[in-house]
Amino acid sequence: MNYFFLIPISVFLGLVALYGFYWSLRNDQYDDLAGAAERILPQGDAEDRPLPPHAGERKDG
Repeated sequence: MNYFFLIPISVFLGLVALYGFYWSLRNDQYDDLAGAAERILPQGDAEDRPLPPHAGERKDG
């Protein structure tokens, strides 16, 4: 008997997800996929320089 209660809920949630997908298509959410991937990369040569040593750090080589 629980299935008759769960099936309409699952259909409703599927329609909500489908509406959300179509909304994102209409509002140009997928226009610049490469730009978002490039914005997380650091600019310049910041990763080429070594980090300065911490004050008070001992080097027991």
